[in-house]
Order: sequence, then C-alpha cells, then structure tokens
Amino acid sequence: MKYDVIIIGGGVSGCAVARSLSKYNLSVVLLEKTEDLCSGTSKANSGIVHSGYDPEPGTLMAKLNVTGSAMIAKLSKELDFSYVQNGSMIISFDKADKDKLQDLYNRGIKNGVGDMEIIDGDRAREIEQNLNEEVAGALLCNTGGIVDPFGLTYALAENAFANGVSFVFNAPVKNIIKEKDGYTVECGNNRKYQSQYIVNAAGLYADEMHNMVSDKKINITARRGNYLLFDSEIGDFVTHTIFQLPKKSGKGVLITPTTHGNLMIGPTSVSQNEKDDTSTYASDIEFIKNRAGLSTKNIPFNKVITSFSGLRASEDSGDFIIGEIEDSENFFDVAGIKSPGLSCSPAIGEYVADMIVSKNKTSKKENFITTRKGPTKTKGMNQKDYTALIKKDSSYGKIVCRCEQISEGEIIEAINSPIGATSLDGIKRRVRAGMGRCQAGFCTARTMEILCEQLDMKMNKVCKNVKGSELLKGDEE
Repeated sequence: MKYDVIIIGGGVSGCAVARSLSKYNLSVVLLEKTEDLCSGTSKANSGIVHSGYDPEPGTLMAKLNVTGSAMIAKLSKELDFSYVQNGSMIISFDKADKDKLQDLYNRGIKNGVGDMEIIDGDRAREIEQNLNEEVAGALLCNTGGIVDPFGLTYALAENAFANGVSFVFNAPVKNIIKEKDGYTVECGNNRKYQSQYIVNAAGLYADEMHNMVSDKKINITARRGNYLLFDSEIGDFVTHTIFQLPKKSGKGVLITPTTHGNLMIGPTSVSQNEKDDTSTYASDIEFIKNRAGLSTKNIPFNKVITSFSGLRASEDSGDFIIGEIEDSENFFDVAGIKSPGLSCSPAIGEYVADMIVSKNKTSKKENFITTRKGPTKTKGMNQKDYTALIKKDSSYGKIVCRCEQISEGEIIEAINSPIGATSLDGIKRRVRAGMGRCQAGFCTARTMEILCEQLDMKMNKVCKNVKGSELLKGDEE
C-alpha cells in the first residue's frame, strides 16, 4: 500500500504529527506495533504541562515547550480532553539557593515564559499548606498545568482520523528499505507499506528505525521512572505541581494532583538496557517516599492505590532530535523525546508537518475538521442531564466500575469510538474503568463480557493489552 507519509509510532508525538499533517492534502498512515495508541512512554508519565523555565535556551526543547504548552490549553477546548492550569512551584531548601531560583527565572524569561515570581518559604506555605518548614523559597509559575496524557493522545488521533489519516495496529516495523522514490516499510505478517516520506516517532525504538537507513547512528537509553498514585480521597493534598530544584539527572521527584482528582508522586530516573521492562522496584518506591518527604509533611502513604513504571527515551545528545536525516532524504526523526515531550507534543506536530509540507508544496484542506467531541462522562453529570441520557440509552445507567463510576454505556462507547479499544487497557485509558481504588478488582469480569459482546470475540481471547496477555487460558466452546 502506498501513501505520501508513513508515521511510525502511536504515542503522543506520532499522533500530534498525524493531526498536523491531516490539515493538508496528503495521504497519511500511522503504524503502531501494539494493539492500541498510547502504549509506550506516553501512557506512563506525570501528565505535567511544563511552563518552559527548565530547558536550556536555544535548544529544541526550549523552542517547543512554551509553544506546545499554550497549544495544549487551546486544544483542550477544541478537542475536548482534560486540562487544568494549576500552576507549578519549584522549591528550594536553603536561602543560599535563591540564586539558583533566579537562574531558573531568568532562563524562563529567555524562553518566553510569563507570569512567574520568586517567593519566600512563608509565602509558599500560605499557598501550599502541606509544604515542610524547611522550604526556604520557591519559583511560582502560574502558567504550569496538568493534562490527561491518554485523553490528549486519543484526541489528537481521533481528530487526525476524522481528517483522513489511517491507523494500522499490531504492525511492528521489521525493516525499512530506501527506494529510488521513497521508502518501503516491512511489518510483521509480511505486510509492506510505501511512502515518499517517513516520520520516525518510535519512542524508545526510534534509534533502531533511524539506524536502519542512516550511517550516522544514534543511541537511545531507556530511563525508568517509578510513580506512586494515591486515592482521589486525598487528591487535594497539594493544588500546584511541586518540584524540587532540578538536578543534572532531571527534574527530580514531584508531587502533583492529576486532572482526575488523584495525587501522584515520582518519578525515579534509572537508566536500564531493557526497553520493554516496566517493572516496579521496592528500592525505587523507597527513594520516592524519602525524596517527596522533603517537600511536604505527613504524606498519607496508606492511601496509595498503585505504583507503576514508565520508560523515557533519552538520547545521548541530551536534546530532542527532530528533523530530516542528512544521509536519508525525506526521512524525519522525532527521537529522544523525553520530558518536556508531552508539553511540546502539539508544537512538535506542527514543526514536523511544516518541514514536510515545505518540501512537498501541498495545499491545505478546505474542509479540515477542527474540533472533536470527547467521550461521555457520567461521573459529575447533573441529575437532569443524566436522567435524560439514561432514558435515551439505559446502558449509561448500569455502573460497571464502582470506584470511578463508569457506566456500561461509556465502555461500549470506548470500544466503538473512531479508533476503538480492543483490550482492557485500551478501555481503561479511554474512560478510566479499572483506574480507581480497587484497581479493576470489581469491574474486570463485566468489562471483559462487554468487549466480547461488542467485538464478537471469545472470553479467552480478551487481552490486558498485547497478544499474550490474555486473562483466561484454555479453549472456550
């Protein structure tokens, strides 16, 4: 099959590129190796929309951070996903560190960040009452925010789909062949796709894609970040995202509310060779507890409902690698996208699309669809509207996930959405069934039944995510 552009990777960067390219008269396909979008780095991060004070001025990170953050705020209204501009606070524990806070402030100004101020420890504790007495000062950034990373990724993808982008799943790339007039991408099951342009947004595996076509090799290291997620009962423990002064290894352990009312702390930053090992470690969790305890007092660790681990793609150069490969014309890397990659993602999409369009000279679509309606959310819906919804479709009155109050109708909607869920994780990421206090202990069986009913499949074929993660074994009549 032949397209103008092939995008490799269905994380937030790949979906952002897909959405931006869908504004133009181009045929575009996105290839994802797993069963669903948002299955790699994008599924396990802090959900922080960074202000832009941290990246070194002049880097791609700095260039795209402030622009991308502003775009997320605007897109949340156009594409209907959860976003809150809650602000962030970078704290220090020594009055002598005021110069370091000033350096961050100055860097933020150079990068175009507005609405910042340096405050003392007393003022910081007035704003966030659970901060420790040892906090000596802080940089307050009111433009910081939090976002649902799943919601952002699916919103970008569904809008791209509505504008003509094709999506192919379970399509791991085995080889990329340079041709006279473009590229041939060979996937599993002997499938082949051809295009003039390639966008390599393969996350942790972007180096492997790059190295298939270029003599100038790059190397990506997986950096593990463990997190602790708390029950929504204490989601207001802090209102701002609380950072400690950054170190060379990263922004350190943070404490933040989520857009869905939980509290989250983490991550660690541990380099590892394995690119698919998302194990959690007791040592990492102890590190998180100790570091977070420096920032705030009386963290209610008895309210932790789960821990999880995500892997970030750290390229040796330190900065993002975005652009056309020197020795492989029309092959564009989107590689080494670590923090603040989520914040930058919409700007990355526009940046890459502009490069391709400047070469292709194609025109914009006259009928581009700018908006997208997100999934129905019965939780928090006013009684009048909820009653009317149930009268229209009684499945919305049948609660499947008690913890998050997710109805059967919402799960059916997730399965039948434009790029529908085919696994338990796919449903969880779209509508949060299984994300609550019991961590799917109650709702799994019924959710599996609904998947079978909607997709005409057997219970022993239902997977947590990829093939091989079936919950039930054995033959089913």
